[in-house]
Amino acid sequence: MSKKEFALIGCPLGHSISPKIHARLMKTAGIDGTYSCREIKPEKLGEADFLRELDGYNVTIPHKTNIIPLLDELDEKAALFGAVNTVKNESGVSKGYNTDCEGFLRALDTAGIELKGRVLVLGSGGVSRMFAFESVLHGADVTIAARNAAKALEIKNEIKEKTKKNCRIITLSTAAKGYDLIINGTPVGMFPHTDESPVSREVVEGAGAVFDAIYNPGETKLLTYAREAGIPCSNGLSMLVWQAAVAEEIWNGIKFESDDVNKIIDTL
Repeated sequence: MSKKEFALIGCPLGHSISPKIHARLMKTAGIDGTYSCREIKPEKLGEADFLRELDGYNVTIPHKTNIIPLLDELDEKAALFGAVNTVKNESGVSKGYNTDCEGFLRALDTAGIELKGRVLVLGSGGVSRMFAFESVLHGADVTIAARNAAKALEIKNEIKEKTKKNCRIITLSTAAKGYDLIINGTPVGMFPHTDESPVSREVVEGAGAVFDAIYNPGETKLLTYAREAGIPCSNGLSMLVWQAAVAEEIWNGIKFESDDVNKIIDTL
C-alpha cells in the first residue's frame, strides 16, 4: 500500500504545529503517511488541482468557507456551520467535514467540563460562532458577549434560523457573574495582550468552569483567574489536538482513545 498524503491549506500558515501533531497521531495509529503545509493564496484556491490528489487535507483561514463550492459533498455539521476544516478524498469524491466542533466537545470531556446550563461565549468570530452553535445544540442557555454587536447579531440570527433556538447578546464590558461555563473565542490573552482578560476576575470567579480556545500562552490571564479560584478550566491545546485526531479518524477509519491523545498533548 502506498504512503498516504495529507496536508494543511491556508494563507498565511506561519509556524503551524499541525504537522507535528499529525505525525504523532499517525505514528500512534500505525498509519504510513505524510502531512505537509501547503500555503494557497485566496485567489489561487480554485486552481489548486493537487488537492484532489491528496488522501485528505485540513483547511484553515481564509479558505474554510470558500472551499465549499469546490467539494462534492458536505457532512451535516459542516453544512450547518457553513465552514469546512477537513476534507476526505475517496474514490474521486471530495467530502467536507468540520472537526472543530467534535474537537471542542472531546476537549471539554477530557477536562471534565459539562456543556450545559448558562453558557457565556466570548467573541463573535468563527470559533465563537461554533462554540455558540454547539452550546445551543446541547440545550444550554447561551449568551454571546462581544465587542462587535453586528457580528454577534448575525450569529444570533443564524442560530435562530437553523436551530429555532434563541440566545442573548451583550457587550464584553457588561458581562456579569453567574454562568456555569465561560468559553473564550476572542484573541484577548494572546501576545501582545497576555496581561489582559476578556472579562473581569469577578466574572470568572462566579463561573462553574472556563474553557479558553487560546493555547499559546498555555495559561492566559483568564485561566489564571480560574485556576486561582479553584475552578475547572482548560486551554485550547486539547481542542487543537482532538480536532486533528478526529480528522485522522475520518481519513483512516480509526478511533483514538483519550489516553493516546493525552500523551500527545503532554509532549507539545
